[in-house]
Amino acid sequence: MDFLPNDPAILVSSSNMYLRDDEYDSLESLCNAFNRDPEELKAYLAKNGCTYSTSQRQFPTHRRSRITQTFSL
Repeated sequence: MDFLPNDPAILVSSSNMYLRDDEYDSLESLCNAFNRDPEELKAYLAKNGCTYSTSQRQFPTHRRSRITQTFSL
């Protein structure tokens, strides 16, 4: 992937995948690789219902956030 997507649901999924698969050891290193500011990324996703968990190293999606509600059938 050459860039991080702008769609919130795909951005959460992509970010979590990169962090889960240990391609990047932190959100900061992930953002640096894609020329994104970590604080701006966290603020954008928080506005869309997802907050970053430092202890889990991901944007947990188990709660029904606005993102998951948007794509519910």
